[in-house]
Amino acid sequence: MAKRKLGNSGLEIAPLVFGGNVFGWTVKEPEAFSLLDRFIDAGFNLIDTADAYSRWVPGNQGGESELLIGKWLHSKSAAERANVLIATKVGWDMGEGQKGLAKQYIFRAVEASLRRLQTDYIDLYQAHKEDAEVAPEETLEAFDELMKSGKVRAIGASNFRPATLASALSTSGERGLPRYECLQPLYNLYDRADFEGELEAVCRENQLGVITYFSLGSGFLSGKYRSKQDLANRPRGMRVEKYLNPRGFRILEALDEVATEYGATQAQVSLAWLLARPTVTAPIASATTCEQLDELIGATRLNLNAGVIGKLDQASSYSDEERQIA
Repeated sequence: MAKRKLGNSGLEIAPLVFGGNVFGWTVKEPEAFSLLDRFIDAGFNLIDTADAYSRWVPGNQGGESELLIGKWLHSKSAAERANVLIATKVGWDMGEGQKGLAKQYIFRAVEASLRRLQTDYIDLYQAHKEDAEVAPEETLEAFDELMKSGKVRAIGASNFRPATLASALSTSGERGLPRYECLQPLYNLYDRADFEGELEAVCRENQLGVITYFSLGSGFLSGKYRSKQDLANRPRGMRVEKYLNPRGFRILEALDEVATEYGATQAQVSLAWLLARPTVTAPIASATTCEQLDELIGATRLNLNAGVIGKLDQASSYSDEERQIA
């Protein structure tokens, strides 16, 4: 399986990233271990999480995902750990004022993540969101110290606007500080507007890796949610409802047609469309069963032709009005 370079970080990742947001939420410990083993055994290597996962679940405090991944890592040998890339994030609100990208907070947060992950280093440490109250150089100086100490191998950004990302990259160059080597944006066949344009241009011009999140639109692009009735008692129901509109149904219709043509599933076609984008390094996708994971892995073997990609582009195209709900 051909791996893809993540910016200029020296890290190479397989073309699918396991999304650890489900750990401590819809996936508990035994299932988590089975999923991670299957993912790595299939030749993939990057697991994405965050210190805030899964704080949105009633009764959770944050850190649950890192704890599960840490228990799994602890069961592995040093050689096995070396073949796994762990990506986590800092900056999201953890409660009681624990948030942001200030230097001293980053230093505290990384130690907490390292303890939960039961590892000596984080392969990819990402700023989870912008912090307008902290100068870019302060954040980058913190990351610089962590990289020099060996606790972090590479850094990335998530949920940054074009101007913020460009400013941070400029600061890195001017001050000789490490730069963000990748961006983790919301991007999928439906949610195109925020990434395409200025943000994508910044990534392309600076040769940044792009790791997309909500790559399947919280499950909508798998085709299993087609009405409000389908969302009843579903953990992601609130996130999916916004897609139930004429544009969303137009996309599902195109996915149905392409899936039939290729003998694939809608989820596989959706991920294959992302993998065909020149700026996308790898999509993040989550699974709660090994059967679901096998389906996602199958997407990396699906090569869509130009005509099909054009068809999906057209079905998911957005007018200025639709851009507002994209």
